[in-house]
Amino acid sequence: MSVALRNAQRAVPVRRAPLRRAVCALRAALGASRFDVGLVCAGNALMQRLNGAYRQCPEPTDVLSFPFHQVAAGELPRPRCRDEYNLGDIFLGVEYIHQQCCETGEDFDDVLTVTAAHGLCHLLGYRHDTKPEWEQMYQKEAQILEELNRLTGSRLRPLTAGLF
Repeated sequence: MSVALRNAQRAVPVRRAPLRRAVCALRAALGASRFDVGLVCAGNALMQRLNGAYRQCPEPTDVLSFPFHQVAAGELPRPRCRDEYNLGDIFLGVEYIHQQCCETGEDFDDVLTVTAAHGLCHLLGYRHDTKPEWEQMYQKEAQILEELNRLTGSRLRPLTAGLF
């Protein structure tokens, strides 16, 4: 199945091919290769509108995930037909992420990949509203990033490190 990637912003250059490859590898590490994923690289204005509309928090953010299926953390969807082989859509706030990277000195492409991993986990029901949920999500992110690190020689760590 595919990863459909759309760059809906012009503020920050995005290396789409490496990001798409990373998301494909992360999807495989989650055991979800047969599912489609939509990935939208968005600017602050779009992220602010979406965050306000769906989370009642009208400010830009790094990632918003919109799952196609509602599943318990760690469960794969059980599609009934071909059209349901879809995990959902991830909106990456690339302008927001870039601003954060400029402040912290972190590598933009690395943080973008880790943020996409975080979004994928959300599509599969992982949350981080409580400490037990955070621990479960952190473990899953660490697991899939470890697999990506093994394949690419990277040293990526979960986005949710130190949340609780």
